[in-house]
Order: sequence, then C-alpha cells, then structure tokens
Amino acid sequence: MEPLKLKEKFFEDRDRIFNTENLLKDPFKFSVKWSILVEEYILKVLKGIKLNCAVASVGSFSRRELSPYSDIDLMFIFEKVDGNEGLINNCITMLWDSGIEVSHTIRDFSDIQKFFDEDLHAFTQFFETRYILGNEKLYHKWNKKIFDSLTEEYKQKLILDFFEDIKLRYAKYGESAKVLEPNVKYTAGGLRDLQVIEWIFTLKNNLMLTSQEEITQTQNFLSIIKENKILIPRAVTRLQESYRLILNTRNHLHLISKYKNDRLEFIYQEKIANVLGYSGDGWHAYMRKYFDAANIIKRFTSTMIKRFSEEFTLPISDFLLIHLDDDFSLKGKVIYQTSKTELSLSIILRTLYYRGLYDARFDEHLRSKIIEAIIDLEETQTLEARSSVFFREILKLPKNVGKTLATMNELGVLGTFLPEFKELVGYFQPGVYHCYTADEHTIIALTTLELLSEETSLLGRLFHGVKHKDILYLAVLFHDIAKPISLSGHEIIGAEIANSIMERLGYSFEEIETVQFLVHHHLTMEQVAFRRNLNDPSTLNSFAELFPNSEWLDLLYLLTYADLSAVSQVVWTQWKSDLLNELYRKTKTMLDDRISGQELLSYNLKDIIKSSDIYSEESFKDHIESINDISYLRHFSTEEINRHIEEIEKGSPVSVFFKEESGFTVVTVITRDSEALLSRMCGALSINDLNIHDAKIFTRKDGIVIDSFNVSDFRTGSIVDEPRYPKITNDLYLAIENELQITKEFNKIKSKWWRIENKLFKRKGKIKIVFEKHDKYTIIDIFSPDRLGLLYQITKKMNELGLSIYFAKISTKADDVVDSFYILDRNRKKISPDVYQLITHELTQTIEEML
Repeated sequence: MEPLKLKEKFFEDRDRIFNTENLLKDPFKFSVKWSILVEEYILKVLKGIKLNCAVASVGSFSRRELSPYSDIDLMFIFEKVDGNEGLINNCITMLWDSGIEVSHTIRDFSDIQKFFDEDLHAFTQFFETRYILGNEKLYHKWNKKIFDSLTEEYKQKLILDFFEDIKLRYAKYGESAKVLEPNVKYTAGGLRDLQVIEWIFTLKNNLMLTSQEEITQTQNFLSIIKENKILIPRAVTRLQESYRLILNTRNHLHLISKYKNDRLEFIYQEKIANVLGYSGDGWHAYMRKYFDAANIIKRFTSTMIKRFSEEFTLPISDFLLIHLDDDFSLKGKVIYQTSKTELSLSIILRTLYYRGLYDARFDEHLRSKIIEAIIDLEETQTLEARSSVFFREILKLPKNVGKTLATMNELGVLGTFLPEFKELVGYFQPGVYHCYTADEHTIIALTTLELLSEETSLLGRLFHGVKHKDILYLAVLFHDIAKPISLSGHEIIGAEIANSIMERLGYSFEEIETVQFLVHHHLTMEQVAFRRNLNDPSTLNSFAELFPNSEWLDLLYLLTYADLSAVSQVVWTQWKSDLLNELYRKTKTMLDDRISGQELLSYNLKDIIKSSDIYSEESFKDHIESINDISYLRHFSTEEINRHIEEIEKGSPVSVFFKEESGFTVVTVITRDSEALLSRMCGALSINDLNIHDAKIFTRKDGIVIDSFNVSDFRTGSIVDEPRYPKITNDLYLAIENELQITKEFNKIKSKWWRIENKLFKRKGKIKIVFEKHDKYTIIDIFSPDRLGLLYQITKKMNELGLSIYFAKISTKADDVVDSFYILDRNRKKISPDVYQLITHELTQTIEEML
C-alpha cells in the first residue's frame, strides 16, 4: 500500500480507537488496543525490508500502555551498527511518511556495558523491550547478554540508583501523593512509581515482564505478585484499580489536550471529570478518588522499596531483639508483631506510639496487617471502645509526632480513629492558593511546626517554651477540619468540632478552651498582619483585646506560621514573615506592659529616634516624624532614607529608585500626592509588562509620598533587566505629571497580554468585596483572581467613584489577590454604608471585565 493511503488508513483506525466509548471506559483495553494497532502498522510499513537487526518497542509502547499521544519509542538492535545507517534512515522515513511518528535509538552489544556505567535511564530501556520484527534470534541473544552481564553486585548498584532516582523525581515533581495539580506520571503515586518497582522486580528475578497475551505489562506484573503471594488478592485488586484510574486519567488528559500532557491542571481535572460523568462540582469527588489511588500506589512503592532495601542489609542478631510488650518486638529500627493477636484500633495505636517513640518502622507483614485491619473496620463499620490513651501519648512524644501522624494518615488510621478528620482526607481546596489536599496540608503544617525544635529563631524559642505541645498539635490538626462542611466560616464550625472531639478524648475544659480559641482565630493573625495598617492604634487595640494572656498569642503566632508555611513555597515570604513578626512583637509588648496601641506607637517612635546617633540630625528626625510610620524605618536602610531626604530637599518633582531584593525588583517612587496617583503609577508599571506583587505607601504630613512596589517581569516571573529602568522611570514621570495616556497605552498592550494570561493564571476563583468599619477610615478588602493590570483597573475605578486611598496593602498569592485599601471620600469622610452596594457593583464589574 502506498505510504499516503497507509497514513490515511492508520489515522482512520487510530481515530476509531480514540473515539470508541467502551474502550475509553477501560484504560487497560484502550492502551493495549492502541499499542497493538501501532505494532501492526509498523509491521505493514516495514514488511518486505530485509533487516539484519531486531526492531523492538521500548518504554510505554513495550508495556502496551500507550496513552493517545505517548512517545512511540523503537530500538534498532545490531551486533554492530557500522554500515547500517542507510537502512535505519530508510525505515524511519517510511514510518513517518505513513503517519507513525516514532522516536528511535540504535544499539549494539557494546552499548550494554557503556550505558550501564553512564546512563541509568538509557540502560533501563534495555530490559524493557518487546520484539516486533527483524532478527528474533538476535533479540533473544541481546536479552540473554543483558541478564548475563548483571552480576549481583551490578544489580544492587542499579537498584540503589533507582532508589536515588525516585528521591530526585519526588524533589522535582512532588513527594506527596496529594499535590493538587499532579504530574500523573512522575509525582509520587503516579504511574512511574509502580513502573520502577516493575523494573527492580525484573532485575532481581532475571525476568522480562512482557507477555504475548493482550494485556499490559502492569497487569502481568500484578498477576505475578498475586501468584507469588507477595500481596494478598484484595491488595492486588486495590493496586490494579488505582493504576487503572491514573492511567485512565492520563488517557483522557492526552485526548482533551490533544498532545502529550501529563500535568493534571485544574482546568483539565474538571473536563476529565465531566467526561467521566461527574457533573457540576463533582470533579472534587473525582479528584478525591484520584488522590486515594495515588496514595495506594505510593504506599505500595514505599513498602516494596523497604523490602528491597532490607535484602541489602546484614540481618540483625536475635540477641538484639527488644520485647516491647506481649505483642510487639523491636529489632534494629523495625517493629514486628510477635503474637497472633488480632489488630484492633487500640492495638494499632499502640504500635504507632512505639513507631514514633523509637523512630522505627513496621516490618512489611505488620504494615500489611494494619492496612487490612483498617479496611476491615471501615467496611464492616465495626464499633469498638476506642481508647484515646495511645493517641494522646503520640501527641506528647518528644519528637516524630508529625512523622507518626503522617504514617497514620497514609495507612488510613487517622481517619478511622477520628471520623471527623476522614472528611478532610483527599479534600480538594478550590479557588485558593494551596498546593496540597487539606489532610496533606494539615500534616505538613504539623511537621513544619515540629521542625522549629531545631531552630534558634524567635519562633524556635517560642516553640521550645511551649509546655503542652500536644495542645498546640491538636489545634493544627483541627484548624481546617470543618472545610468539607463549609469553606466560609470553617474556623467557627471547626472550633465546635474540636470541642466535640476533645471532650470524647477526655481533655480538660482549659485544654479544650485553648484549642477552640486557636482554631477559631487561626486566620485572624494573618488577616490583620497582611491586610491592615500595623501602625494604626485601633487595629492594634482590636487585635490585642482577643487575648486573655500572652501565652495564647505565642500559640497563635506558631499556628499561623505552621499554617502559612505549609500552603505552598510561594506563600511564606520574607515580607510576610516580617509583617507577622511585627504584629506579634507589638501585641506582646501591649499585653505584657498593659499599654494601648497609641501608647506603644508613641513610645516606639521616640525610642527609635533617641536610640541612635544617626537620627540626631534635625532633617532626619523631622522626616521620620512627618511619616509617623515605624514600618518605614524597617523597610528602608539608613542610606536609602538619606537619599529620600536629599531628593525631597532638592525639590525633585519625581524620583525613582530601583533595587533587587528577595527575587523581586523593588521600585520606589517619591513625589507629591495628587488625585489618582496610585492608579497612575500602577498603570505606568503595568504597561511596562510588570506584575505588581505588593505595594507599600508612606505619606508625609506635607503631602510627599514614598511608594514602594515589589515587581517582576510577568513573562518570566524574574527580576527586571536593568536596561529597562530608564523607560520605566520615564513612564512613571509622565504618568505622575498626567502626560501619559495610560488608558490608551493600556488598551494597546492588552492584545499581547491575552496570549500568555491563560498560561500564567489558571484558577477561576471568585470575586468578593468586603467593607470593614474603622475609627477614621472605611476599609475595603478585595478578593479576586489575579490578572495583569488588575491593580491599575481597581485603583482607577476607585478614583472614578470619588474614593481617596490613604493606605493600601497589596498582596498577590499565586493566582489570587487580596488587596486592602483604607479610603475616604473626596471630603475626607468615611464612606456611607448606603453606597457600599454601588461600590461593590462597580468594582465587581471592573474586575469581571478583565476576567
């Protein structure tokens, strides 16, 4: 058949498979059917060519686990390659002309030793192949040569390399099976986890896992471990169904993306869930199943790695066996069950207490028994008198509390012991800036908190000083527990759930009261620190009044740190750390010295000015007092402040400074305040392709403003190149002098922005506008998905509405913004509640137009 006709027929047969509904419901059948179709067409294309080599499929093609747009990898195997280049080029050209876009490698027998020494990934391909055509004897000779060359020493080296490769992969793609936007292949619990175990099994048993039956390699592998009783039948079934779900996700991800895409982003999660019959918000339920499946695969991978590792270590003498009690013993760092006692939930908690106390792990048999016992309890819903003794003792362990609770969560124990926590397991946190499911976030927060024991920072010292760390751990454990019930107000509901659980576990009234307070206010400290003026006496007084004692302030500071640092890498920044620290220190002083916010601020400013000779100069002192904002002194160095004074004294209408700090370019502007000034500066920055991450506004009593913006290039996310500084400076000058037609410039560049906005901003999110009363101002909090130029449009609209901005805290968190403005009307009066609805409507409409 002519190549063009063959190509048409191949695409026709391929599209038939891609659109067969019954096949798409069964990912194993789909992948096998697609893999075999490709094999058949390769045979058709290369039929009649005299091959003095073996042609074999490699990777997912050899495993018969091709997803729609997986790489089609071929290996040409020769005794010696020399002189066969023309033959290979001819074969590849014919395949591409027929629509089969293969990738290929050329190997001869000398490559076996070479790649074993130099390239683990390339060598892995050698023992994961499937014969397609050509010299079959040569193919079998190749396989024999590979396994004959693998001495026990070589095998051990390879397996240890695989272990290291898993660590590197986890570091890159996520070591948690509950990353919200996982890579279905490479994130922990993804397809590659099980594939690595298959490779190690192949090595250890000199066994090719390819089967002539029309099944995938994974199905064949799971059949073998079932026959060899490596896992009990229902555990094998769970593992197979988990792999099936993730492979099915990958197949649909490819079809929807129309290319090889393994990153399961939010937009694809919804689309795949809809295809699979989950309507509306049902995609959250679908992702919960996904995370459960990934956890099962990761758990199996972890168990098998431990089993393989044990085989490389010398056995420990039974003389070193320590009897922990009548049921369990410890040998080295491994806990064994020495009795035949059935594992109840209370007994399982006892083993977990030992695990944490001795920093040990369970032997494979005990680990499997715990998993099966928990599943039995869940399936039969057997109720037993649940002793809380060992759970409470786990929380009192001197170390390894986070590690122990993580194991409890992984094995399903935590959700069984605390049914309220079970609803958190795999719970998807939509529309926010979390990177993990709610249960995983909680465990990471607790582990992060425990790591403070190794620090000498203020937070480390506070943690060391906590007498009852178990109470703090409970607050972390329960802080998000009501999210599955309601995101809005989850802190209030969560406090009541904490009360119910702790009463059941036998805690005292005082202990319950402490945890309830912490859960109820776990969002309060960050909201005040990040959205409010920390040099406003009213704000400080309101916050300090929450605390009956300074010990609760210490605990809330620690909880807030743990919560924020466990959200994602981009959320816990130095700026946010400094703001929380500032709020903590000020409130601590107020509580300990029993003074008001007004008194504190007055004392602080006087103390700072008196404490250093630098501040003795009259011009410096006058400048600081005219700003009356202590954070100004923290934000700028003495050298920078002196430059500000020089520029102001020179009478420069506009001064612009640049510096690099904490991964951002910091742009500082000094000028005289005027109508819509903030909006015009934001516009000037936006039209220079800059993304504004936060802004700080300082205003002197004489109307001079010193505004500082943390910006980055929105294409790269990196600092701004220095050659761009002059244009940015010029545009800021023109904008401030009202000589720049910002709206016209803004509209001109919007056409180029839309092409990349979809890549930068993936979350839909919701718009919410909240008003808060204040002694002197009206405070507006704006919650919105981020967009390029958003801040300019918001401040522009505020100016149109006759609103004057006196203070702003602008904070970008991943794809979301929470911007807070202290405003008055044109007559310097607070905004009447009568116009709240109008302002909300106008701002919402402005933001929606951008979305």
